[in-house]
This record gives sequence, structure tokens and C-alpha cells, in this order.
Amino acid sequence: MSTLVKKVETISSVSISLETLEARVTEVGPSCSMMEIPQLDTSENKMDIDLIGISKSEMNQGHAAVAFMSYTNMSNSSLFSTTISTIKLLSTVVSATLPRTRNTSLTKPVNFTLKHTAELNPDDAVSCMYWKETDWVTDGCTLIETNSTHSVCSCDHLSTFALIMQTKPSESDHLLEVLSMVAEALGLVFLVLALLTFALCRRNPRVFNTARINLCISLLLAHFLFLLTQILLRYKYLQPLKLACAVMAGVLHFLFLSAFVWMFIEALVLFIAVKNLSRPKSKHKELLTWKLLTVVGYMIALIVVGVSAGVLPEGYGSKQCWLKQDKGFKWSFLGPVSFILASNIILFSLIAISLGCSLAHLNSNVSQIKQARTVFFKTMAQFVILGCPWILGFFTADSKALEIIFVILLSQQGTFIFIVHCVLSNEVRQEYRKLLGGFQSNFSPTTITEAHTTHGGSTDLHTS
Repeated sequence: MSTLVKKVETISSVSISLETLEARVTEVGPSCSMMEIPQLDTSENKMDIDLIGISKSEMNQGHAAVAFMSYTNMSNSSLFSTTISTIKLLSTVVSATLPRTRNTSLTKPVNFTLKHTAELNPDDAVSCMYWKETDWVTDGCTLIETNSTHSVCSCDHLSTFALIMQTKPSESDHLLEVLSMVAEALGLVFLVLALLTFALCRRNPRVFNTARINLCISLLLAHFLFLLTQILLRYKYLQPLKLACAVMAGVLHFLFLSAFVWMFIEALVLFIAVKNLSRPKSKHKELLTWKLLTVVGYMIALIVVGVSAGVLPEGYGSKQCWLKQDKGFKWSFLGPVSFILASNIILFSLIAISLGCSLAHLNSNVSQIKQARTVFFKTMAQFVILGCPWILGFFTADSKALEIIFVILLSQQGTFIFIVHCVLSNEVRQEYRKLLGGFQSNFSPTTITEAHTTHGGSTDLHTS
């Protein structure tokens, strides 16, 4: 627009019309005798500005120019996208600037008349907003009047503007939000129960599995932080704290990636165990291996998050305090997850083939093979339970039913882990029976009576 300003003596106006842009540039000089310039207009929008008053500024010395632009292809552009589904553009996006004008201070507010691009619902709120870095804001802009086809906005500065319609959240959206929070809380309870069960069975190597425990810890922390984030967003505590929102997104990225890495490690260890059924175990080497795996399990996720933050730090902190969708940043999570899911499918296929060969030739102890087969089916069920919801997440954008299924499956990961590895485990049920038997023996009437009699007898003996 600046190249169209030629420093005229009176007044000049130039119009440009392209497929995606309409623009009008008006310039006034020191010899202009008009008290005000005509209204700047495009095919759908208009602008009123006191360009004569601006030109009379001491710095401008009678010269001033204004450019008014209307972008016809921005309604569905990702440039002005927002993750809040209730916010929609009701007009084309327009910009106004003062090219090659030294003093750009406005003498009067600027008025924009914007044509509606969609039908206006009387129940929806309409606002005049401008784009500030990553968000639509209303600072300095007010809605003067509106009807069924046009709205007039008044702003005390120049920028990029649009008419924004904020629709009321539907009843289904509210129910989905409540369902998500309740389901997350329920899943957290079962994750805690699963970890307490693993602690109870810590002496049983069939139940106490380092990879599984770290998987549960990662999921527990991730789902707790996710639930906390949703609560803070619901009550609008996080919206002004963009840095805190970005940090929470980075921590969530790390925790969910850690869970997938531990799921892969558990499948890898099971594959090695099945391949070496006949080999004796070394506890010392096993301990060193788990120490190494513990470092690797969290280090991989940390490296991915560190590289992602280094390459595109502004990728963290969307409206939902998660990864932003622009510039392909979502693949910093979906890429590693897809790789781990594909690797696990390959590992489980190799484990199934190896178990089939072992059963066919009976090269190893039959009980060991049956035990490995049981662990294999449980681990594969865990993979399906934890992995499939994320695959489903690729297809939830246009389906409310799939979104509900995704929310339920994702939030109930802890519940499924508790059922598969605790409720359906004979070893765990035996430990529970022992624990309940101990409580019953300690608090049974016979035990209490015997303790009371013994205590009374000792008192009488002492008295005599």
C-alpha cells in the first residue's frame, strides 16, 4: 500500500481489486480544500476516518494517506483460527493503516461499517474486535449499531478488525464437559487403586512390574494435571496466564509421551523374556537393566519435548492449554505416538509367533510358556486399551458421538488397567484374600475375647 502513496498536493484515491483482496488508498496534500474526505469503501465494507484532521498535524505538514483493505479469503483461514468453538467470524476481515504518514495519531475514532457474512441469531452476542498477536480482543472497539445485514464499529486505533459472533454453548457441549471431568476423576481413583495394589504385591514378580508402575505413575500425573487444567479453564483462571498455560501444556506433553514410552518398554521387555524363556535370570543384571530403562523411559520423552520447545516455543499453550495446531506442531506428539503404536504392533506380532513356535516344539518349560502367554494377552489388551483411544482421536473433529467415546475411553485408562492387571489376576486376588483374612482374624469376636481373657488373667496374677 505504501508504494501507491505519491505525495500529491490536493487529493488522490486508488482502488485495487484482486481475487483475495480489495483495497482503497486515499491521500491528501497541503492544497486540499475539502473539510472531510469521502467514505472509503469496498464491495462489502466501509470506513470513515478524519484524514484531513490527521494531515493538519505539525509533523505531517498537510500530507496524510490511509489504506483500507478487505480480505475476501480469511473467513476460514487458519491465520485467525481459534480453538473456542463458540467464536465465529460474522464479517470479512479488514485492515486499516496510515502509510507514509509521520504522525499516525487519530484525531477522532474510526468507524467501520461491516456487512454480515452469516445470518445473525438474536441470542448470540456480537462484538467488534481486532487481532492482537494470537487472539481477538475488544480493547478500544465498540459496537455502535447493528441490524440484520450490517454492523457499525467504532475504534480508537487502526489494526486488523472483524465482527465476531459468540454463540451460546449447546447443552450437549456442557454435558460433554461435565462427563469429561467426572470420568477423569473416576479414572484417577482406579489408577491410585492400581498403584496401591502393585505396592501390596511388590514381592510378587508376576504383578510387580517396573514398566507398568511407571506407566501408571505417568498416567496418574497426566490425567490429574489435565483435570486440574480443565477446572482452571472452566473458571477462567488460566486465560490471562499464557506462560502458565504453555508450561502446563509442555508438562502434559512430557507425561503422556512418557506413558507411551513405558508402554513400548513393557512390550519390549516381554518380547525379550519370551525369546529367552530357557535362559537363567540374573537379578543383578536385571536390576541394572531396570535402572537403565527408568532413565531411558523418561529421557526419550524429555528429549522430544525439549527439541519441540526449542524449535517452536510458541507451539505450546493453545486455548485448551495443549499443543497448537498451526505449523504442524501437533506432530511433535502424534509423530512419536504413531511410531510407538506401530512398533508395539510389530512387537506383539513377533511375540505371538515366538509363543506359537515354543508351544509347538515344547523347547521350554510348559508352565513358563503358559505364564508368558497370559502376560502377553494382558499386555496386548493394555496396548489396545491405551493406544486405540488416541487413534480414535484422529477422527473426532466432525463427530460428536466419536468425541464422547474418545473422552470416555481416554479418561478410563486407569479403570481398564485396574481391571486387567488387578481384578483379573489370580495372584492379586490371593493377596487380597490374605489381607482380608488378616483383618478378619485380628478383629473377629473370638480373637478379641481371647485377648481380653489373657489381659484379665495377667491382671489377677499380678494382684495375687
